[in-house]
Amino acid sequence: MSETAGISQGLGNPYKIVDHTREKRKGITASSLKELISIARNRLSLPLDAEVTIVLEQDGTEVDDEEYFATLERNTSLMVLYGNQKWVAAGSNKAASRYIVVDDVDNIECGQRRDEVRRRRPPIEALVSSLHGDPSHISLLDGHNLELLSDMDPDSVADIVSGNIIFLEQLKEASGRFLAEKRQAQGSLDVLQMCASGGEIERA
Repeated sequence: MSETAGISQGLGNPYKIVDHTREKRKGITASSLKELISIARNRLSLPLDAEVTIVLEQDGTEVDDEEYFATLERNTSLMVLYGNQKWVAAGSNKAASRYIVVDDVDNIECGQRRDEVRRRRPPIEALVSSLHGDPSHISLLDGHNLELLSDMDPDSVADIVSGNIIFLEQLKEASGRFLAEKRQAQGSLDVLQMCASGGEIERA
């Protein structure tokens, strides 16, 4: 019988959970992060006293509070980690061990909030490794991660892709283009929202 199980019946949104080896995948429903962790312990047969961490399977972003959990889309794939388990990109046996922090949240005055944003943002190594496995995922990244990639130093992460500097340079360039397009789209959206609310736009 396949390790993949049917969706557990219950209230809440549907999610997919997977263990750190990606060998066990389950479909569940949960209405909160606390409930999801409880169900994950049971469905993945985790020790009751183990400290569980939930991350996005795609890029390793940590889901550590109910507010962030509530923003996740239906059927989001989540990896369940416990003990010393670490997220690694699909097809990679190498866990990201170094972190590059880019301070682009100076407008956030609260230090605690700044640390929270940095913690949720996946390390540059994790992003590079994930995109090396499937470059198409670049279209799914948010502005923060695109900026992180567009500002990276290819030489500093060359070992993640076996020294493939050409890939890293192309990734850096593509990230810059996607970031510019995303910002342009956001600007257009702001204009539409202004028009919809009855605001006036100055004409040249």
